[in-house]
This record gives sequence, structure tokens and C-alpha cells, in this order.
Amino acid sequence: MRPRTILYTGKGGVGKTSIAACTARSCAAAGLRTLVISTDPAHSLSDSLEVGFSSDPRPAGENLWGQEVNAQEELEVHWSGVQDWLGELFLERGLDRVSAEELTVPPGMDELFSLLRLQAVHDSGDWDVIVVDCAPTGETLRLLSFPDVARWWIEKVFPLERQILAAARPIARSLLDIPLPDAAVFADVQRLSENLIAMNEILRDRERSTIRLVMNPDKMVIGEAMRTFTYLNLYGYLTDAVIVNRIFPTTVGDYFAGWRRVQAEHLELVRSAFAPVPVLCAPYFEQEVIGAGMLDRLADAVFGAGGHEPSAVLHDALTQKLSVSEDGARLRLALPFARKGDISLKKIGLELIVGVDGQKRTIMLPSALAAFKPTAATFEDGALEVAFDGVRRDRSS
Repeated sequence: MRPRTILYTGKGGVGKTSIAACTARSCAAAGLRTLVISTDPAHSLSDSLEVGFSSDPRPAGENLWGQEVNAQEELEVHWSGVQDWLGELFLERGLDRVSAEELTVPPGMDELFSLLRLQAVHDSGDWDVIVVDCAPTGETLRLLSFPDVARWWIEKVFPLERQILAAARPIARSLLDIPLPDAAVFADVQRLSENLIAMNEILRDRERSTIRLVMNPDKMVIGEAMRTFTYLNLYGYLTDAVIVNRIFPTTVGDYFAGWRRVQAEHLELVRSAFAPVPVLCAPYFEQEVIGAGMLDRLADAVFGAGGHEPSAVLHDALTQKLSVSEDGARLRLALPFARKGDISLKKIGLELIVGVDGQKRTIMLPSALAAFKPTAATFEDGALEVAFDGVRRDRSS
């Protein structure tokens, strides 16, 4: 049976690792063989669980194992051929060795390769639940969303490129004075493409794999989470819960009373922006959340208050569906209890503000839609569909 896979992502510093660790402990306590794996380059999972982890799974309690992926090891496995080729190319162009080595790894690739480790643990059959503490951004997940491109490379480009380079290599070196890619380079790129396809299939299995967004009730953090949520919907990944961490309790006192009022306002924005995805909340504890005892308190606050099972799929449908073409776009938004006459629309920059019976819901649109304008809207079967027309940019200008 395929394992239940839960990925946590969010802005750095919001408590994402603590939420992932407490989820894993709860799943293990329920009798499920659970692996919590960190793909964050700045690992803090060992500190959170107070267990020393490595690049291989290590026990962290009954039914619980932990793992911190070593990005450098993953690069050497997946990218060494490309690194060697690019490094030689940069050295011949006059760069020093340190700079050349740094430039052989595009930004975000180390995080991508770390996340690809999920495929290996997923296919091992050793786990009932896999909890992933992702890097503090949704950008890595976007890199996994191009299976059609990867398939096209495998089926069309690789055979042709290899034939051309095999014929051209004897004379290209003398004419161009640059090293041409060899079989190791193609092997790396082909392996990456195949892994992207496999990872895409894992993450789009909405019955077994979901993503959960972690945030604090701060305006900038919420804004980034909303953008991430839109991208996840755009690429077909299911978000089944939103966790708002570090909420001041009612007994916070006068000093932080103003902060608490602001947090309450921000919580209303979160509930409207992510509806109908469940919004789970956790308080700002009186001490740091480290170790088994505090993690279990956190889990009880997040899941116990609402009677949620941590390993369950807490929401099973995409709330937004955005399709983008070169000249236009269509956004489908679930509004199951709205009435057509109560709906209003306004676009300000990248924000689409949907009003329903006096309540506002803000949708953060992708940057590609900055110049697009809403031109039509329909409401049928509990769903609002908005059409956008865009100005096609002349790439030659």
C-alpha cells in the first residue's frame, strides 16, 4: 500500500519544523510506522526532536524515524556529470575554481534534489506515513510541476541531441574551443527528468499526498502563504490544511493586547482566503517548542482541539483551478454557499478581491497575470469562473 505523504511548507521561522515533528509523533503514537524527513538545507529537525539524525533514517521513538537529507550527497548522485562539464567550461573561460564550482549548481537545485529523496523513501514500502519538512518556500514544489516538459525531453530531445553531438564532437572542439557535453551530462539530465515525472505522480495522488501550509498571523507571512497556495492549486497539488502558529492567548495581558487584536484581524483574512480548507491554530507557548513533551502539547493544540486525525486527508478538493495560456486565463473558484447577486469582483495588481454578501476573499494571482484584466465572470453549480484577457508581449522588443 502506498504511504500517506504530508508535506509542510511555509516561510522561514514560522515553526514549520515543529509542526512537522509533532505531526510525525502523533502518527507514530497512533501505531503508524512514520518517517519524518527534512529537505530544508538549514536542518533543525534534530534539535526539535532532540535526536541526532543523518542522511539515513534513524529511530526517534516507537514507530518513529527521522532523516535529514544531505544536499551535497544528493548533488553528487544526481548532478555530478553536469557539474564536471560546467566546471571545465567555466575554468576555461577564466573563472577561479571556487566560483566555477558555485556556478555549476543553479539556485534551488540543491533543494530540488533533496526533495527528490522522497521518491526513494516512498518506493521503499517501509512506511505508513511520511512527513516532509520542506525548504521554507513553495518554489521547490513548482520545480516538480513540469512532467510534460520532462517527457518531451526524454522522448524528443535526448535521442536527437546525442546523435548530433556524436557526429559533431570530432570537429566542434577545434572550431568552438569549448568542451561539449558527454554521456554523463545526458544521463544526469535524463535521470532528473525521470525523477520529476515520478515525483509529480506521487504529489498529485490526492488520495495519499497533500501539502499543508504553515504561517504566523502576520500580514507579510500570510501574503506569501496565499501566493504559495495559488501556485499549488495552479499545478494541481492538494492543500488539505492551513496551520496558523503562535497565536497570542486571551490571557496575554495588556502589553501584547494590541498584537492580539491585530492577530485576530489577520485570522479573519486567513479563514476567508483559504476557505474551505481547514484552518488549524496553535498558541504562542510560554516556552520554546523542543522535545517530546512540548511537541505533544503542540500536536494536541493543532489537531486535538478540532478532533482532527493528523494522518487523515483533511480536505479532498482543489478550491481553486487556474488555467493560463499565452493570451488569457481562467480562474474557477469554489463558492458553494454563495448567491450570484451577492458576488462582486475587483482586481488590484495581483490581488483578485471577491466579495460575497459583504465578506471579502483575496486571491493572490501569479505574477504572469500582472497585465491581465478580468473580462467576464459566470457563477454556476456553486463555482465562480473568471475569465482574464492578457496583452501578449513581444519578446523581440
